[in-house]
Amino acid sequence: MIPCTPVESYDDAPEFLRVEGVRHRFGDREVLRGVNIDVRRGEVFGLLGPNGSGKSTLLAVLAGTLPMQDGKLFLDGRPVKAGDRSLREKIGVVFQSPALDPKLTARQNLQLAGYIQGLSGAVARRRTEKHLELVDLADRADEPVEHFSGGMKRKLDIARAMLHEPELLLLDEPTAGLDEAAFRTTWQRLDAVREGRELTVLLTTHRPDEGERCHRLAVISSGATEVVDTPRALKRRLSGDLVVVTAADREEICRAVRERFSLACTVEDGEVLIECEKGHELVPRLVEAFPAGRLESVALRHPNLADVFFKITGRQLDEENGFAEAAR
Repeated sequence: MIPCTPVESYDDAPEFLRVEGVRHRFGDREVLRGVNIDVRRGEVFGLLGPNGSGKSTLLAVLAGTLPMQDGKLFLDGRPVKAGDRSLREKIGVVFQSPALDPKLTARQNLQLAGYIQGLSGAVARRRTEKHLELVDLADRADEPVEHFSGGMKRKLDIARAMLHEPELLLLDEPTAGLDEAAFRTTWQRLDAVREGRELTVLLTTHRPDEGERCHRLAVISSGATEVVDTPRALKRRLSGDLVVVTAADREEICRAVRERFSLACTVEDGEVLIECEKGHELVPRLVEAFPAGRLESVALRHPNLADVFFKITGRQLDEENGFAEAAR
């Protein structure tokens, strides 16, 4: 697990963006089923859910690339329509597929984006150099983007979205497909971009470690908002520790644990997960309760956001929800 940057509370921050009852259908398939969130100014707000849960569709609606079929949006307390200029001017968008021309250099990509965003030539050039430094790509500025790694492309795409200095940055699975080193550097650069600015970030993710970096999270399942809270408060929904057991007859083990120890027990991703207050005391009792060899391994760990998601929704963060999101 990658350690996350400690985050301060935004409890008293003013509401910046509110989404009420947003729905969207693709044919007869309802992808968004009344999503409700409120994002406070300056915070990093995450939409946590597996692929196909509706997260990317919601971002596409907010960005104006998909119509909002039903629901309401409020910006700084005022109603606004998705795709309106007043909203587009305030947002920068980074979708999963980089909006970069692979044949152009990093510098050329940013300057072109600046012109498209309506910046003058001098301003576009000045901000290009500033953001190349911020994302640590100044020494690679004149190389074609097609030679960049996935992590470098992601950092450059974030710089592209920030050129016009938006108030709200939308990030769709910002570290999907990146290794842990690229994950860390991408978030370091994002923190650098946020530093000294009142930038609000709304991101989608299915990574528990990325969810830990958010001030608050909305748990999204099958196109609906299940719960909104801080990562710490969400994890408190699971008591104490998790004892993880691997065994051939997992369902039988789980049933026996419930009967003998009166503890919450589930089978998830091929493992038996047992919730308890003092895991270190339960481990030896478990080993003694079953014949030698029946338990292949017994381990102790603290709950993470993937465990919380499973407890709230009955689904796993890495599972597909049965449909592809058109925004991808």
